Amino acid sequence: FVANSEKMLSNLARVRAPVAMLRATAARSMCRLASTQFSEEELMLQDTVRRFAKEQIGPRVSAMDEACKMDQQVIQGLFDQGLMGIEIDPDMGGSGMSFVDSCIVIEEIAKIDPAVAVLCDIQNTLIVTAFRKYASQELQRKYLPRFATDTVGSFCLSETSSGSDAFAMKTRADLQGDEYVINGEKCWISNSLEAGVFVVFANVDPSKGYKGVTAFVVDKENPGLIIGKKENKLGLTASSTCQLTFTDMRVPKDHVLGNVGEGYKIAIGLLNEGRIGIAAQMVGLAEGAYEYALPYMHDRKQFGQSIADFQGMQFQYADAAVDIEAARTLTYDAARIKQAGGDVVTKAAMAKYYSANVAESVASRCIDWLGGVGFTKEFLAEKYYRDVKVGKIYEGTANIQLQTIAKAIQKQYK
Repeated sequence: FVANSEKMLSNLARVRAPVAMLRATAARSMCRLASTQFSEEELMLQDTVRRFAKEQIGPRVSAMDEACKMDQQVIQGLFDQGLMGIEIDPDMGGSGMSFVDSCIVIEEIAKIDPAVAVLCDIQNTLIVTAFRKYASQELQRKYLPRFATDTVGSFCLSETSSGSDAFAMKTRADLQGDEYVINGEKCWISNSLEAGVFVVFANVDPSKGYKGVTAFVVDKENPGLIIGKKENKLGLTASSTCQLTFTDMRVPKDHVLGNVGEGYKIAIGLLNEGRIGIAAQMVGLAEGAYEYALPYMHDRKQFGQSIADFQGMQFQYADAAVDIEAARTLTYDAARIKQAGGDVVTKAAMAKYYSANVAESVASRCIDWLGGVGFTKEFLAEKYYRDVKVGKIYEGTANIQLQTIAKAIQKQYK
């Protein structure tokens, strides 16, 4: 019995050792920040951007919406705060921060004005990333300092005949000596009026299909570039969305991003990251609408008590809070995976799809909670409702996101 007891104790000690190690590992894991729990530096950034958005953007929101134009002081403020070159290295004039930081910035700005947020989002998740990842050193030295200090960029992919089927584009680029001559049209191009630099996708060899698509860098001053009419949109009215026409537009050979014929890879990679930015925008929009409606619900009295005290209302705003937190978690999970260098395609699709759905639902509910005043332009609830609809459309429709998610699921069973 003694011998057996000693053997049992010895075995128990061997078992306890790895268990203790597992417990220590679990304890360390608990100390790690969850995706939506920010570090001290991230909290400082969040507070700074939140104050900037409330103080500098907030007072101009209605005027910009009515004028359908971005206030130049707002754009300048974004540059002054270092919010247009978030991931650009400090030695090139940028802020030297991270992709997660970009999402924090986009979320906070979207709480106040989603139209301003999309300008900032495109700049950081599409344009700056394109140049950081794919531009030659010469192009980086030429353009990254400008993007950080005074130049807005525009991403030119969509055409009338190529929306979700983006690489069915008809815009051509023909090599003539040391230049490409580009002819064609683009539509639904954000930041068109504000931009000084355009990333234009064109096909150098249509016989190769999408493998002929190439990304070009074009300055606004190029005489072959014509910025057409500004779309009269339902929402995001301060953000310019225009048609572009290229007529014998000459672009130097060295103004290609990445390699010739790899534009489709560049576009797909950028849009996967951009979708996380749009998810952050939608989360911010949902939070902004929610935080706009809740104080009114607590102040407004009916039948001798505040609207927020009725159980039926409590269930609604509690349910909305859960949805927002779930969308926010999906978004920052995707952002941190991307930042760590992981495969983010499915997560990005999930984050954009779910966040857009939640934002649309919350923005609609907020008008319901405000009642009649929510239907008037004196209250900002209707603007959030107008702004939210495009979240299910741009940078990949809701169905495209579902298709991406479904393909990832299918791979597990084939």
